[in-house]
Amino acid sequence: IQADGTDGNCVTFVLHDEDHTLGNSLRYMVMKNPDVEFCGYCITHPSESKINFRIQTRGALPAVEPFRKGLNDLMGVCQHVLNTFEVRLSWRAPG
Repeated sequence: IQADGTDGNCVTFVLHDEDHTLGNSLRYMVMKNPDVEFCGYCITHPSESKINFRIQTRGALPAVEPFRKGLNDLMGVCQHVLNTFEVRLSWRAPG
């Protein structure tokens, strides 16, 4: 959903079957980008499992770019945690 009167730098993404777990983590990753002016999310209703995730960027940067980068960065962090866990788990002596 693109805000009226913008060039794609202010967009609300609707994420279905998601909640605070993804919303807060993704918001943190997106806000690390200095070109992002605002990033926030809200749960539409407690009985619905979707969130509205809004990004507003500075200048001409399309909001979809930091959204995509935030998702990729979050996947990288999750993969690192999983790899570290698996290494530590296999390092333990049985018994």
